[in-house]
Amino acid sequence: MRKKQMVIRPMEEADIPFVHEMECRIFSRPWSKEDFSKSIQESHNIYLVVEQDSKIIAYCGLWGVAGEGQINNVAVDYSYRNKGVAREMLQTLISIGRSKELESFTLEVRVSNLSAIALYHGLGFQDAGIRKNFYEAPTEDGLIMWL
Repeated sequence: MRKKQMVIRPMEEADIPFVHEMECRIFSRPWSKEDFSKSIQESHNIYLVVEQDSKIIAYCGLWGVAGEGQINNVAVDYSYRNKGVAREMLQTLISIGRSKELESFTLEVRVSNLSAIALYHGLGFQDAGIRKNFYEAPTEDGLIMWL
């Protein structure tokens, strides 16, 4: 049996309907299609999708501001989790960010999302603080992390 090849590439306008559908399944407060469209058009932002067998299985992005990358929208389709997809995708995102002279990266994650926190720690992120009641539906604190 052949191993399926993952392709990590820049998000394109044509990807947005598929990304938005996944966003609505995964997040309680999903971004709109317009939010994604505006974000990928900004030259200082980086948005990636991961494809396997021509199907989008994951995506992420960052806003580049003043030498920092604010990472957001890290999502992996449920059936592809715990297979290294998020790690490879984020390593690529950070590498591209560094090539665009971003020096540090930050993100927020639900304090209950222990698997994501472990992934971020494994990538070198450090805990930096708590944003009280940062998330809604359900209300939960956000852990601020920096690399």
